[in-house]
Amino acid sequence: MSNYNECILIVEDDAQIRNFIKYSLEKDGYKSLIASNAQVALNLIVSEQIDLVLLDLGLPDFDGMEVIKKVREWSEIPIIVISARDQDKEKVAALDEGADDYITKPFSATELLARIRVAIRHLYKQGMKDIQTTFSVGDLKLDYDKHLVYLENMKIHMTPMQYNLLVILAKNAGKVITTGFILKEIWGANYGSDTQALRALMAGMRRKIEKIPSKPRYIITEVGVGYRMVDE
Repeated sequence: MSNYNECILIVEDDAQIRNFIKYSLEKDGYKSLIASNAQVALNLIVSEQIDLVLLDLGLPDFDGMEVIKKVREWSEIPIIVISARDQDKEKVAALDEGADDYITKPFSATELLARIRVAIRHLYKQGMKDIQTTFSVGDLKLDYDKHLVYLENMKIHMTPMQYNLLVILAKNAGKVITTGFILKEIWGANYGSDTQALRALMAGMRRKIEKIPSKPRYIITEVGVGYRMVDE
């Protein structure tokens, strides 16, 4: 059940799906508002206290990608895309525009609620980011002030690039981070799209923090999209 009684905006033109989502949210303790097109959604985001947006991309007035772009001009409100578009390039594009997560239709209420909990946890962590000096998940711990990494209370040596990659993922725990975003953050905007160096960097880091690198516990590969640091 929700502990904060957050208000979630459902942006979906299919009444059956919209009603299913609304029922699932309210059963779990969330408030909800609905919008059947992009313009109504934008108006509600501006005028109401919305904590999270569930966004379909195929809207009748204009594409959901445009909603993401417009909202990201002035707000960091969590956006979870819910779409029938299942191509990797569509997912990458939505995440690169600023979406926090992407769920492909059809989906279960259990999956949806789990993704919402992750996004809301990230929202509250963002609100405390100025005082957060460490990150912990399982037996892995990062100390941002000292630039140190611990596994099972043992200090782990990281190269500067491995540490930077780990910090990017840790500070966005629970979110899918695209390979394109990581390449720009680590190697710069002019690096290009060659992911070979990133794969090698990831493999080296996993050997240091994962007991079984081929079955990672902490950093999950989202095939065709990027990587995600678990947050629980």
